[in-house]
Amino acid sequence: MAQVFLSLGSNIDRERHIRAGLDALAGQFGALQVSRVFESVAVGFDGDNFYNLVVGIHTDLPVGQLALRLREIEDANGRLRAGPKFSARTLDIDILTYDDLSGTVDGVKLPRGEILKNAFVLLPLAELAPDAVHPLERKSYRQLWEEYDQASQELWPVSFDASGG
Repeated sequence: MAQVFLSLGSNIDRERHIRAGLDALAGQFGALQVSRVFESVAVGFDGDNFYNLVVGIHTDLPVGQLALRLREIEDANGRLRAGPKFSARTLDIDILTYDDLSGTVDGVKLPRGEILKNAFVLLPLAELAPDAVHPLERKSYRQLWEEYDQASQELWPVSFDASGG
């Protein structure tokens, strides 16, 4: 079984879509490792703030089939794909890492570049898997976060009950 880390984000009806995404992932993959949820301003466009988190799963699905399954979950949550790359979205699920694979696998670039670029990806990943090592940088996510310019992107943890209770 591969260890996979996913990023989830939403800035449209955020709580409902993040919760629905987590429920769908748990239904598909069983027990989830779930980071805290962080709120951040939209990056790359003017829009409502996002909720972001990182989820760890184990799967036997190859990368391409996993990507299709994640796309189905996004679509089931009203994800619209027309329009600019940087825009509001109900649910965005990206494969960050798949074991220690690197390069383009089944059309998916691994590890995802946003790990090193965006605080809203790196911080929850560093909290969830601090000692895991980035496949290309060969540094732990904790170390990468410590080296990151933390003042460059503002984000803050939010109270979020994934069970809906």
